[in-house]
Amino acid sequence: MGKSRVAVLISGGGTNMAALLYASRRDDCPFEIALVASNNPDAAGLTLAAAEGVATFAHPHQGLSRAAHDAIMHDAIVASGAQFVALAGYMRILSADFVDKWAERMLNIHPSLLPKYKGLDTHQRAIDAGDSHGGCSVHVVTVGLDDGPVLAQCPVAILPGDDATSLAARVLIAEHQLYARTLAEYVTREADPTFLTQRVRTLAMVLPEAEETLSHGMACFGIIKGKKFAYVSHNHHGDGQTALLVKISGAEEQAMRIEQDDALYFRPAYFGDGWLGIRLDLGDVDWEAINDALTRSWQAIAPRKLAALVDFM
Repeated sequence: MGKSRVAVLISGGGTNMAALLYASRRDDCPFEIALVASNNPDAAGLTLAAAEGVATFAHPHQGLSRAAHDAIMHDAIVASGAQFVALAGYMRILSADFVDKWAERMLNIHPSLLPKYKGLDTHQRAIDAGDSHGGCSVHVVTVGLDDGPVLAQCPVAILPGDDATSLAARVLIAEHQLYARTLAEYVTREADPTFLTQRVRTLAMVLPEAEETLSHGMACFGIIKGKKFAYVSHNHHGDGQTALLVKISGAEEQAMRIEQDDALYFRPAYFGDGWLGIRLDLGDVDWEAINDALTRSWQAIAPRKLAALVDFM
């Protein structure tokens, strides 16, 4: 897999953008900056990005509805080929539609130890509260302001005599270190068998009477005291792949799926015509489709009375 392409949104000087950009120049960094975009055409970070050979885009938000401006930014991000979005001092509250389009693919860095001090004036609020530490957090962006799952944090000591300006300067140093490391870890999750297995587990185990066992070294999901409906294979028989194996109707469906996309689907060795392999390690997994495949596979082996329960889920 090549480097993941990231669009960075800024509104000002872009120091966190610069930290991400320079981190991306390492050969072993798993991401590259595809675009630096801003709601402020005069943002100093745009000048730096352009000087470093990175594509830039700017469109002022004045006179536009939030949804209209977000749509313009979304189109620019898509045109750049970006797979992820990193907010880096982007001083806009995003519309629910924009957040939904980039769900689980957009991160933000916030200058507090979340869930403390969401919003603005974080450093002064930490000082006023008598906290021993301020700090920063990288989190997944959700509709709630600074409310998404926290991926990583870095505490920064509050020193005697600190004011908001002096504390902010040290927190910014921590931000520059934390954001690049966390983004690198995040964009490589979908090549991590542990992460992929956990995502499948989360979906499989909500099905009625599902249980997990280990079979031939693979995570295996079945109905309690019943048949198996899914496996997660990793490097099974040395194939180098991470994949979901699910039940299907038979050879005709198997052949149709493989003909449809032979990079995504395959005939799993030793499983026969009643099973289909779905690659999980190609990046940008369609988890809704995976959920559907798991549900259909479960229904294929579930007793009739139990299968009827899915209609009410």
